[in-house]
Amino acid sequence: MTPVILLAAEKESAEVTDWAARIGWVVGLALFVALVYWLMREGWRWRGTLQGDLPELLTAPDEPGEARLSLSGRYHGSTTAGQWLDRIVAHGLGARSRVELTLTDAGLDVVRPGATDFFVPADALREARLDKGIAGKVLTEGGLLVVTWEHGGRLLDSGFRSDRAAEHNEWVETLNQMINKTETEGAR
Repeated sequence: MTPVILLAAEKESAEVTDWAARIGWVVGLALFVALVYWLMREGWRWRGTLQGDLPELLTAPDEPGEARLSLSGRYHGSTTAGQWLDRIVAHGLGARSRVELTLTDAGLDVVRPGATDFFVPADALREARLDKGIAGKVLTEGGLLVVTWEHGGRLLDSGFRSDRAAEHNEWVETLNQMINKTETEGAR
């Protein structure tokens, strides 16, 4: 035999996988991910505790009146007014969901399947505008309907996105007219 063939026959293949080390890394990574999710959940709950002074949300009156406007789309959350990253999580206001908005002379009825519904009386509405973002959601300029309202002495911004974004301008105009009318009547 030639020396080259003998050298090749004496070599052994290297161990392909160290299963104990691999399992250890996978378990360690899974524990780390679980810890991060647990810390996020605790942070969310802590934020809700800090916002515990916010009173319970109002429900729609039995006779809210005739609907001026209605909209179906998504509710993207509520924040402290003017601070688009300060999400309000108390009473379920931080949970994204589908939404059915109805504007009546009594106020704004927010129906959220799978989440807490709430009602904003007409005298609590402060402003409506088009914006590009709210905590956790950024869209193109003017892609989000933001309604500013007062609850428990605190001003809140709530963000909505219609399934038909062309409706946003009509909502802003109608809400702002309604707010100006309410303020004018209140000043008398």
